[in-house]
Amino acid sequence: MKATIVNFRMARHHVKGNHMIINIEGVNSREEAQKLIDKTVVWRTPGAKGREIKGVIKAAHGNNGAVRVVFEKGMPGQAIGTEVIIE
Repeated sequence: MKATIVNFRMARHHVKGNHMIINIEGVNSREEAQKLIDKTVVWRTPGAKGREIKGVIKAAHGNNGAVRVVFEKGMPGQAIGTEVIIE
């Protein structure tokens, strides 16, 4: 399943570097998003080495099918707008 990284998880004065908000293709409601909790998400670096950063879906975000993902380490800003794979 494919999804797109939308933004970091943010507060008023802080940005959580390893928490991301993603939109999943074909998921349009909070109920559908909650069924995907605890699934693994993989982001591949765009360089030649093709390293992976893995994360886990922890919660739904809002009512339109977005989810919060906690990655194992901080994500670069270039990850915003790129594609991830849900396993």
